[in-house]
Amino acid sequence: MRPTDRSPVHDGGGRVTASAVAAPRRQPPQNGIAMITLTDETLRASFTNATRREVADLTLPAGFDDLDWASLDLLGWRDPKYARRAYVVVPVGDEVVGVVLQQGTAAPRSRAQCTWCQDVTLPNDVAFFSARRSGAAGRAGDTVGTLVCSDFQCSANVRVAPPVAYLGFDVEAAKASRVEALRERAAGFVGAVQNGV
Repeated sequence: MRPTDRSPVHDGGGRVTASAVAAPRRQPPQNGIAMITLTDETLRASFTNATRREVADLTLPAGFDDLDWASLDLLGWRDPKYARRAYVVVPVGDEVVGVVLQQGTAAPRSRAQCTWCQDVTLPNDVAFFSARRSGAAGRAGDTVGTLVCSDFQCSANVRVAPPVAYLGFDVEAAKASRVEALRERAAGFVGAVQNGV
């Protein structure tokens, strides 16, 4: 069947691999973790739950060409053209997977904690975002939701040095653990969007 501009864009299972696009470069790791450096092409090709029109219409994040990829565990941003639309691109192994998000109309009734960075001293707001699932489930209206930092500050939050909890407390190890946990939670959300679980 010939794809239309409403056809989902994906590579097989909705993922972009290093061999499928012009070789994404990895930055030297920070805290043992590195984000894949993206181009406009690789970013747009990564989306698992987007239509061709949505991919074509998306606005790249501000300062995209100058992003410090080594300080990121995911790339999330809001689209200035659409009040409640946002995007997140998450590295999963050697792949990157993008997801289109829609912010909920109602704000959390109480101070919420971000599901991904779980920062207990959160300096920013948290919002509820939902994502249409990939494939037939998404076409049938099935979605998955999560509470996330409203402007996707998660990578910065987990890199803030935690207070020293006891004598001999390893601050750097604690930061590395938080970074790893953030990546796992974000990847888990992406997996739920892709796999319908």
